[in-house]
Amino acid sequence: MRRLLIIGCGDVGLRLAKVLKGRWRVYALTHSQNRYPTLRAQGVMPVPGDLDRPETLHRIAGLAQDVVHLAPPPGSGARDTRTNNLIRALAKGGSLPQRLVYISTSGVYGDCAGDVIDETRRARPFSDRAKRRLDAEQQLRRWGVEYGVQVSILRAPGIYSAARLPLARLKAGMPALVPARDPYTNHIHADDLARTALAALTRGRGGRAYNASDGCWMKMGEYFDMVAEQFNLPRPPRVSWDAAQMELPENMLSFMRESRRLCNGRLKKELRVRLRYPSAQQGVAAAWEATK
Repeated sequence: MRRLLIIGCGDVGLRLAKVLKGRWRVYALTHSQNRYPTLRAQGVMPVPGDLDRPETLHRIAGLAQDVVHLAPPPGSGARDTRTNNLIRALAKGGSLPQRLVYISTSGVYGDCAGDVIDETRRARPFSDRAKRRLDAEQQLRRWGVEYGVQVSILRAPGIYSAARLPLARLKAGMPALVPARDPYTNHIHADDLARTALAALTRGRGGRAYNASDGCWMKMGEYFDMVAEQFNLPRPPRVSWDAAQMELPENMLSFMRESRRLCNGRLKKELRVRLRYPSAQQGVAAAWEATK
């Protein structure tokens, strides 16, 4: 039985573990003992360690043939020091992983002015958060070449599920932008992202990036309107960019500054992923049905 180590085993990691139950022996790095019961309930073996404390990572060396890296970068700085600590720890083992899948972000492309883009688009991240993600990608690609590890990168856009919808935002009456200024946004259901990670483990190419998106483009305000209608909530008011800067926090504005439409041809052709929810409309409708 193959052994898989999940780094950052939150919602998507647990969904992946559920898919693999009985087929892979699954481990998860965690720095919190409070997570042990949740992980064990899903058949996952907790491995103590903290990516911010490299001296605690010795247990992961040589542990697994496969690694799925879901941990976010630190909240500040120019580099992803957590990824650096991870690959250094993995390299200390007598047996290196054969494959590693990294869940990155489509934010590495930066603002594309609404263009339709594929993975050949040059990465030009704007936000510091996305710059750290690109740094992680680059570290992992170099490491994969140097050590002979097959590294595949999944660039995920907005991840949603029944528990990850903007319901609180809608109930609070937070605004969206007027249609003329509204950016395109992209989505992937958490279940589909977990299944895509499995496909990348089994069929991904080394050094290859994949847009892990459902390929169904929507304006951000249209997405909020759709969720509001499905859950019988008021649509958000539409405001100008100047007004949005007065009313919304910077972390929300950063997403509104970027507009792109992701192609997912590689996802379908190379990874042969068949999405359970090929549009956000279907995924949100399923979330509504689950509440009844």
